[in-house]
Amino acid sequence: MKLPRLAIENHQFTLVMVVLLTLAGLTSFMTMPRSEDPQVAPPATSIIVVYPGASPSDIEQLIVDPIEEAVNELDDIKKFNSESNDGMALINVEFTGDSDADEKYNDIVQKVGQVRNTLPRDIMSIDLIKWAISNTNILQLAISSDTASYPRLKQQAERLKKKLERIPGVKRAKIWAVPQQQVRVSLDMPKMAALKIPLRQVSGALQSANANIPGGSIDIGDRKFNIRTSGRFTSLEDIRNTIIHARMERPLRLRDIARVELAEEDQNYKARFNGRRSIFLTMNQKEGTNIFDVIDKAREEIGLFEKELPEDMRAFYIFDQSGSVARRLNVFFSNLAQGMLLVGFIIFLAFGFNISVLITLVIPLSIVIAIAFVDLSGYGLQQMSIVAMVIALGLLVDNAIVVTENIIRFQKTGLSRVQAAIQGVAQVGWAVVSSTVTTVLAFVPIIMMQDMTGEFIRSMPVTVVYILLASLLLALSLTPYLASRFLKKEPEKEPRWLMRVFNRFISGNYRQRLHFVLANPKKVLGLTIAVFILSLALFPLVGVSFFPKAEKNQFIININTPMGSALDYTDGIARQVETLLEKSAYIESYATNVGRGNPQIYYNVQPKNESSNHAQLFVQFTTEDKTIIAATLDSLRRQTAAIPGVRIDVKEFQQGPPVEAPIAIKILGDDMKRLSLIAHDVENMMRAGGGMINIENPLATSATDIHVRINREKAAISGIPLHEIDQTIRTALTGAEIAAYRDRKGEEYPLILRLPMADKMRIRDFNNIYLSTPAGEAVPLSQLARLEFKETPAVITHFKTQRNVTLKADAADGFSVDALTAALIRQLDSYDWPDGYGYYVGGELESRQESFGGMGKAALVALIAIFGVLVLQFRSFRQPLIVFSAIPLAITGSILALLLSGYSFSFTAFIGLTSLIGIVINNSIILVDYTNQLRAEGLTINEALIRAGETRFTPIILTTATTIGGLLPLTLGGGTLWAPMGWTIIGGLTLSTVLTLLIVPTLYTVFSKESEISAETRKV
Repeated sequence: MKLPRLAIENHQFTLVMVVLLTLAGLTSFMTMPRSEDPQVAPPATSIIVVYPGASPSDIEQLIVDPIEEAVNELDDIKKFNSESNDGMALINVEFTGDSDADEKYNDIVQKVGQVRNTLPRDIMSIDLIKWAISNTNILQLAISSDTASYPRLKQQAERLKKKLERIPGVKRAKIWAVPQQQVRVSLDMPKMAALKIPLRQVSGALQSANANIPGGSIDIGDRKFNIRTSGRFTSLEDIRNTIIHARMERPLRLRDIARVELAEEDQNYKARFNGRRSIFLTMNQKEGTNIFDVIDKAREEIGLFEKELPEDMRAFYIFDQSGSVARRLNVFFSNLAQGMLLVGFIIFLAFGFNISVLITLVIPLSIVIAIAFVDLSGYGLQQMSIVAMVIALGLLVDNAIVVTENIIRFQKTGLSRVQAAIQGVAQVGWAVVSSTVTTVLAFVPIIMMQDMTGEFIRSMPVTVVYILLASLLLALSLTPYLASRFLKKEPEKEPRWLMRVFNRFISGNYRQRLHFVLANPKKVLGLTIAVFILSLALFPLVGVSFFPKAEKNQFIININTPMGSALDYTDGIARQVETLLEKSAYIESYATNVGRGNPQIYYNVQPKNESSNHAQLFVQFTTEDKTIIAATLDSLRRQTAAIPGVRIDVKEFQQGPPVEAPIAIKILGDDMKRLSLIAHDVENMMRAGGGMINIENPLATSATDIHVRINREKAAISGIPLHEIDQTIRTALTGAEIAAYRDRKGEEYPLILRLPMADKMRIRDFNNIYLSTPAGEAVPLSQLARLEFKETPAVITHFKTQRNVTLKADAADGFSVDALTAALIRQLDSYDWPDGYGYYVGGELESRQESFGGMGKAALVALIAIFGVLVLQFRSFRQPLIVFSAIPLAITGSILALLLSGYSFSFTAFIGLTSLIGIVINNSIILVDYTNQLRAEGLTINEALIRAGETRFTPIILTTATTIGGLLPLTLGGGTLWAPMGWTIIGGLTLSTVLTLLIVPTLYTVFSKESEISAETRKV
């Protein structure tokens, strides 16, 4: 290998390049984006259609079915589901991970546009929302007042909103829970009937009077004049004076048959903060920006805003993501610093101060240089990229340790520092390159993951790869140069204390055990295989999970009252929950949302859209003590369970990509009644089994609708078309926006035509609805139709365009999601399913299979690639298999470590195991490579194995110790998310290292012959 010689002989160039790369990394570190989680945008879109007054069945038939039929024509659809609720449709379309998000979004826009003309004309809105973590709000404020009107509150919020949106890096600020103002035209239907005024005549008169058609222009002489027509309404008085007809002596004006006023729309969303009436203001950041810069500027504006608020208003912080980001980054950087100290201390014990500085210098340089390339790749500083630094911490010094230890060994033979550096690195250089490449290849499966989980964690393996490559470059260039200049001219005669311990162990216990295993290879291998099989048998005790809870001092409370419940009833239940929170000494604040979910403040929690039977509270603790939090949550669950007639779920935030629920079973079929019966049976299974909490069955309760049964014969005799009857009923009861009114200030309000508002709607109000015959006669609705109360599905959901119902549940503390799901599947398999009905397992199991399945294929490719690298290095097929023997040993150690630590095999543990494959075979590579070199010098197999084991014992143990030392702080302090990964690597690495020093020599004797060393190896 020529690189060490070139680096030493051209040391000026070496130093300049290292300095330039370091400066690039430092510049990137100062300017790169900072956020809590990776900024990913999966190829997925939500379609939200609002159609007030429509039942779930109407929504399904009129809106969902046409849109689904059009969108289903697109390629690469991975998940496709919809939900039809009262007055609203939600359709989610997710594409395969390798799809272009922007292209697929445009495709959906095009498909929805194609069917728009086939949808009802009076749809209120169609919104298409492209999924992105940047949609998550980083700030939520409450502007509270018990006395100020909503227009005054909104006026103040608008003032702050404009200031926040001018801040660089702010994507959008939005105001919530403000009833919009509207011009309400409340019709006197009995009077209209007496005057024979049909509803369509009033609507037509208003639309005609509000038309604003340009009058064109004319030339008079040398000048050109624009012609202004009467134009739109400019005041409420203009609306009141609208002439409806002029058949009598005096024209009939709108004010004669209706009341016109500027009023608030029907309130469908109420908000409070700590019990005080409020409106909310949220803000999110653009991708690629620094959250701390954005929040700091926002806080300055908010501080000035608070000083200017009227005395009857106050502003409160509900949520500020920068605090949790700062805490998380501080914890990770603390873990990184602690790991660096542990690694440095281990190296110091082995080599002393000078050499430990030489080796540990690689740590900050490798990380800083890698940061430049991480930034160049478009990733910022967030939990994934920082965890990658901690993972790589112990790995990146491996090369420097192996290289430096070999340089010292050559120096002890009498060579000068320069020659020792050149020859020492040359001897192990290709082994170091090979081991680094295999480690890098082990992270390839994680990089290649195509689903949202892969997008979410991709910055972690990419960062590890950059750090390892930087450490390899430094170990082969800077380290030999520094060793040639700063090592003592004469090597220490007396080894350090730790080295003396190693030497005594090597010459005593290790040598004896090595002789034993070489003399009894079959017994040793048989015992090893038995231990491996036993460890696999223990794996079910470990259990499998996906992602753990987020361990935040925040949680949400979901309240669902019976379908069809009025907003005021749901609000009353929410106030009962607020009373419980007020009594707790550990609750700092709570934001109450009645009629919809809290604005999105966590990346994988999508708020529920408008629904009068739903409320959600976002709650924060005063403490981060896990014991207190767990006890408080348990107490709240018991107390809320005592509130009758409603379902209240106290939910903690979960890590990982969005999952509908940890446990989710989709029952597929066409008939809603049959689906409801089956769902009831499955719900009973879930409750009877124990261990499941927050069980949700959307069809557990049904809604009661009023059906207007029109007598078609009477309607035909009267000459009134059916569609006109439907439209009149809808306009009278729900209201219809027939025009837009803009006042002199430029503010625009919808012009709504409807019956007079009452505190409570009554059945007899239907008698006030009149229809007009072609002859102008007024016919009461009661003569043409009758009212019926009928139970209907509360919600209709589709899965891949087929009707279904999804039952969801969480796992109680102490229960495994995997075990609970498996037990439920066994019961479902034995259930007597009717023809045309079946089930599909969603939730964590589905997401885990998608993520693990994709990684499984990529892992196979990576293993083949690693095997290819080893074949290239050893020019043998059997020796790579010897090297691979470390993998089952590592798996055994990982299983035992997880079992003893009490953690399940989670997704991060799977990442740890995948990473471990590349890590553990490095020790085998170093051992086998040096054995081959000794045999090329003429030693027998046993002689070469014994000397190789004794010589490489120290660097192998030290690299293992530094890897474990680097991971230990993250493992002990990384919480339930990262601890399983840490224990997986530590357990696997510990056992595989100990056994590699014995099992690899044993396998070498079994699969090698004295005459097998090639001429190429002898030349090395």
